Amino acid sequence: MRRDSIFYKLFQQSPTLLFELVANPPNNADSYRFDSVAVKEPKFEIDGVFLPPESDGAGVVYFCEVQFQKDEQLYERVWAESSLYFYRNRARFSDWQAVIIYPSRSIEQSEAVRSWGLPKWSNC
Repeated sequence: MRRDSIFYKLFQQSPTLLFELVANPPNNADSYRFDSVAVKEPKFEIDGVFLPPESDGAGVVYFCEVQFQKDEQLYERVWAESSLYFYRNRARFSDWQAVIIYPSRSIEQSEAVRSWGLPKWSNC
């Protein structure tokens, strides 16, 4: 997300902004902290990861992708990145959700595969 510096700065300053885009935000949304992480082997870069407060036990981790160019494999890539991160940190989280921010719906992936048992997607 460092490439998307405006969003990076916004989420650094106010992580709760993401949860205004989510249909069912967690009750403790104001306690989440924002981070930008790289997942290695293969190296994936996740734009934003919103981590629940550790004091609340295993909570939902939110992944955020800011996408300004059409990418016909975006959902698959975000799913792979998020799944790998969740797999490696499973003990810390009870579930995960991905949020993808587009400048307009015309940028969204044309054929979204939603039958894989994927997490809940929030497209903005």
